[in-house]
Amino acid sequence: MNLFPPGLPRSGNTGQGAAPETVQVGVSYAVTAAEAVAEAASGMDALAACFLLVFVPDSLDPRDVAAEFALQLPRTTVFGCSTAGQITCKGYESSALFVIAFPKKHFRCSSALFKPLKPVSIEKAANQARCLSARFRPTANWKRVALVFADGLSKQEDLLVSALEAGLANIPVFGGSAGHGLAFDETFVLHGGAAHTNAGLLLLLETNLEFCGLGFDHFVPTPIRMVVTRSVPEERLVLEINGAPAAREYARCVGRKIEDLSPKIFAENPVLVRNGNSWHVRAIQQVEEGGGLWFFSAIDDGLVLTLGQGTEILSMLDSGLRQASSMGREPDFILGFDCFLRKLEIELNDLVEDASQILRKHSVLGFNTYGEQHLGVHVNQTFVGVAFYPPVSGGGLD
Repeated sequence: MNLFPPGLPRSGNTGQGAAPETVQVGVSYAVTAAEAVAEAASGMDALAACFLLVFVPDSLDPRDVAAEFALQLPRTTVFGCSTAGQITCKGYESSALFVIAFPKKHFRCSSALFKPLKPVSIEKAANQARCLSARFRPTANWKRVALVFADGLSKQEDLLVSALEAGLANIPVFGGSAGHGLAFDETFVLHGGAAHTNAGLLLLLETNLEFCGLGFDHFVPTPIRMVVTRSVPEERLVLEINGAPAAREYARCVGRKIEDLSPKIFAENPVLVRNGNSWHVRAIQQVEEGGGLWFFSAIDDGLVLTLGQGTEILSMLDSGLRQASSMGREPDFILGFDCFLRKLEIELNDLVEDASQILRKHSVLGFNTYGEQHLGVHVNQTFVGVAFYPPVSGGGLD
């Protein structure tokens, strides 16, 4: 077990990373849900927690984890999701049940579950978010931020996050899509003492802590353009690019054979879509049996795709996280939603410890996703986060 109560001395040089002051964190590597929940939550002041945020490794069944939290901590509100990796106080991990306790002193929360998620009704989801916000009475001088966790295989995150942004008006929306290692079989969100598939979870947080949002990747556009000429948009399936079978044409554009295409190739050669002055990654999941390409984000006929070229991922990670210090002080912690393809690229290049050192230095806590939500846009191969700053004068609700 590795538990950090708030108030431990902060030291970026420790092997475990700096302990946050405003939240408690716990971790377990036990192989059964009962042992893992007991170990990760031991020592936590569960009654002082507004809620627990739980990130489940692919070695544990999220349904068992949710049931154990309901059994062992019946008076504690638990949210979370299955993951493609965890970001603990050590940095990148793959087999940790990771728990973050958000205390009532600094956080209030209201939630909504969208189930079934597929198909999303934009009007219904926006109205549900709008009603949730209206019923959640504001606290003077506290600010709001929304977190969304969605089934990472639902293919509905684009519609969901745009609906939530519309319904929540000026409340910023950040989040990540639930994963399950590299299995791509079934993903879950945790809500109401159970784990739900084909579901989305909205957490509306109110906090007396200052916070700011982050979002960055490490790709730049190249001159190579591709046009989607035949697709199945509702399935995020591209059948043809430039009038040719999609997988074959993509392989030609990246200088590979079709049989070489793999998550590694997709991670290193993503396609980008331009939105105004910004570029967003549209990550490829895998090759379809008929020669098409499955994507992690929305696609459509006529969409222009630009091949992306990677820059140095570690320097971009460090500089991107350093943006959180622009307020003149260091964050207490950054709640991070980091695409699993970024972690995969880091693993394949033997950079895990170097990346973990950067994550520890910037006090990042979170998980690896199947997709990220950043201010109303669903993106891929991107780091999205919310940096929370320590209280200036120890304010809070007692």
